[in-house]
Amino acid sequence: MFQKPLTEGVITHMAIPYEKSVRRVLSNPNSIRGELLQVGVKFHRQFGSYYASGDPVAVMDEEWDNLIILDACRYDLFRDHSTLPGSLQKVRSAGSQSREFMEYNFADEYHDTVYITSNPFTTKIESGVFHAIIDLFDDSWDEEILTVRPESVVSATTKAHKKYPNKRLISHFMQPHYPFIGSLGQQIESGGVTGHTTRAVGNTDENSSSIWSQLDSGTCSVDRQTVWDAYVENFKLVEEHVEALIKELDGKTVVTSDHGNLFGRRLWPIPLQKYGHPPGLRFPELIEVPWHEPPFNERREVCSDPPEEAASVSDETVEDRLKHLGYA
Repeated sequence: MFQKPLTEGVITHMAIPYEKSVRRVLSNPNSIRGELLQVGVKFHRQFGSYYASGDPVAVMDEEWDNLIILDACRYDLFRDHSTLPGSLQKVRSAGSQSREFMEYNFADEYHDTVYITSNPFTTKIESGVFHAIIDLFDDSWDEEILTVRPESVVSATTKAHKKYPNKRLISHFMQPHYPFIGSLGQQIESGGVTGHTTRAVGNTDENSSSIWSQLDSGTCSVDRQTVWDAYVENFKLVEEHVEALIKELDGKTVVTSDHGNLFGRRLWPIPLQKYGHPPGLRFPELIEVPWHEPPFNERREVCSDPPEEAASVSDETVEDRLKHLGYA
């Protein structure tokens, strides 16, 4: 008995998902943009090292007493709109998403450091890495805007400084990362960072697509400039709180970011613009971040101590927060 040619089985196998894709596109013509953008993302994950030059900064090896992280803050956003005094330089981040940034930078033991964070990905950090981790996305989560407000980060950081006067501090704000919490930003109807819900004015649909998905598909109800203005507004809003926090902390402070945002970068060879910050990509818009050093008087003396037992946050809470921030 002759066996069927190998190619016959392969073609049949490939035809099934292809047919499904065609049907999906025909049922929703806008989805063809999404399909093409996914091709572009996969292509650049495979060959994106072309865009990366130089080694990423290892933040824990740098000289600082206080490291302030502004989530999803592009270098050019900071450069063009920051009014903080001090010196600014551009550095390369290790990731295009918070989890990648953390996996690269927080893989050792830093028992001289306390991490105050509004980013739920810190729950993925192994126990014992830091002296203490103070999670704000549980008790300090704001159900109205579905994120942690910057003033909550300031309050928690100043309290931590008093409790741990001889420790380095990492203070991780969620802004300018979406959701947009300024007056303009809250007028934009959309979901979370890359999906899910936020209670924007007039938006009662909990399944509404995100602002980034709407921009990807060309279905956004506002233009690209309006979204950029809301992004800038988020940055200016958080910077006010960062400036106040710096004045409360002694020692040397550095303000940086974990990653940026594509915000309309074309994913060659796909002639379409992509938004958000998918993992595994190495475009300048995603990995070029600020490294800003405000003036200071004296360094703080720090020492290491055994890590404290971390407060537990339920898996359901973590997944809920990640969902609202667009990661799940």
